[in-house]
Amino acid sequence: EALGIFYSIVFLALSFTLVALLVMNLLTARRESILPVGLVEGFEAQLNEKQYQAAYELAKQDESFLGQVLSAGLAKLSTGYQPAIEAMQEVGEEENMKLEHRLSYMALIGTISPMVGLLGTVQGMIASFSVIANSPTTPKPSELAAGISTALFTTLVGLFIAIPAIAIYNILRNRVARLVLEVGIVSEGLMGRFSGVGGKKT
Repeated sequence: EALGIFYSIVFLALSFTLVALLVMNLLTARRESILPVGLVEGFEAQLNEKQYQAAYELAKQDESFLGQVLSAGLAKLSTGYQPAIEAMQEVGEEENMKLEHRLSYMALIGTISPMVGLLGTVQGMIASFSVIANSPTTPKPSELAAGISTALFTTLVGLFIAIPAIAIYNILRNRVARLVLEVGIVSEGLMGRFSGVGGKKT
């Protein structure tokens, strides 16, 4: 009742969106989604057997971050080792940008929620002061309570949504950054055996 229909709808929409983004980002930030151990072992095994086409197909069919990076590197290996590394870096930056883009929406909710709460605070205080200004006598506390409760509850709910949103965003961002760094190290380690390749095909 203190929030009113407008703020209730807005905060419910922000809450549901935050939960949906949390689930989506938790799934994409898993190690198996970014750096699957099975792909590393299978890819290395194919390289050890000099089954380069099979290694490429294995990486290409894997939708993980590492799979996209390795398949891009092998696809460019025929032009040389350095172009392959550059292709891997480009794909890595692109995939990293996608991950950060998804995460940024959580930070956006963390920024918007307190602003909506502040809007409710200002609106509630204006309502209370309007009662004082328009009352010919000293208004009763009960007449001021509606505006004050709107001001307090909108601030409270806005912070209640914003605090976990910002905290989870920073935790997931650090996790993603660590896994992306591991992808770079692992992928360059796997491709390091081709460092002597010039312009010849594999």
